[in-house]
Amino acid sequence: MVPEMDALEVRNLHVHYGASHVLHGVDLVVPSQSVTAVVGRNGVGKTTMINTIMGLVPATSGRAMAWGEDLLDLPTYGRRAHGLALVPQGRRLFSSLTVKEHLKLVDPIREGPFQQEDILEVFPLLAERMGAYADTLSGGERSMLSIARGLIVNPKILLMDEPTEGLAPLLVEAIAEVFPRMQAAGLTILLVEEKLAFALRVADRIMVMERGEIIATFAREEVEDVGKLSELILRGAGVPRIDREIQLGFDRRGGGEL
Repeated sequence: MVPEMDALEVRNLHVHYGASHVLHGVDLVVPSQSVTAVVGRNGVGKTTMINTIMGLVPATSGRAMAWGEDLLDLPTYGRRAHGLALVPQGRRLFSSLTVKEHLKLVDPIREGPFQQEDILEVFPLLAERMGAYADTLSGGERSMLSIARGLIVNPKILLMDEPTEGLAPLLVEAIAEVFPRMQAAGLTILLVEEKLAFALRVADRIMVMERGEIIATFAREEVEDVGKLSELILRGAGVPRIDREIQLGFDRRGGGEL
């Protein structure tokens, strides 16, 4: 039996903003139909990584591949043809467009499981707000619309950047409940998330980013001591990598004990 190809693979990815070296050789693999979460403090390079994969930020060097096909030489719209869609940080909605107009803004990438009626079943609050302009929506409704806009194009790989940012706990729970349905529909998800509890709730795999590098990778079931994982995230900048891995038992290449 031929093993299924990984959906997304990033190898030795470097990114500079002028003289500032932001990503320092990022390596990650996202298996097909998985939810892989990248967690870390503000400013460690998570958003830069996801925007580089999508083509919004140019890479200095390295590779990013979808289904084995190199993406980095393609413009953003060319990456869409490989099945990528982005739910951006900050929602990035158009204030002059209604909910309904957002959902008709872009043609689908492919025939798929998310038509408008399916989206409104997933997010019933949006069904009541179809004629409302984006700037009149609540924070939770705006987050739902941003995710709905990503889903309705029926991507194969959905990149999600801080979808729960600024949301109350009840709304975070509502967003979490969408993930099993996305996976059941065959989506592969790369999630950038600051809320560790949310990442642990929805993801199959957790990756920790620090200073522009992925420093540890775990399957969700391997994370038994959340406190140690939190410590790695919060104190990672002040501890040499070799010491982190010895003290906490992490294997940077995947797997680990917590």
